[in-house]
Amino acid sequence: MYAIIETGGKQIRVEAGQEIYIEKLNAEQGDTVTFDKVLFVGGDDVKVGSPLVDGATVTAKVEKQGRAKKLVVFKYKAKKNYRRKQGHRQPYTKVVIDTINA
Repeated sequence: MYAIIETGGKQIRVEAGQEIYIEKLNAEQGDTVTFDKVLFVGGDDVKVGSPLVDGATVTAKVEKQGRAKKLVVFKYKAKKNYRRKQGHRQPYTKVVIDTINA
């Protein structure tokens, strides 16, 4: 059984036991989070939402909070002596999917 959930402005296909990296959530390590924006539940019994599946939830456990590797943002204009270097590290939350309740 799998589900498609929406979190952080993105849609993600999840299965039980899967580890996923999502946009940062306000939760501590070891907390349980519930995703109620379930768009689709697949498997033997298929349920399609319009836009959400009624009563369907996905529960997950927060494994860790972190920040991704540094991304270098470099702005440059030729022949104008304009150079700007900036770094960015996107925060993320690593969760492990426990159950899909449909």
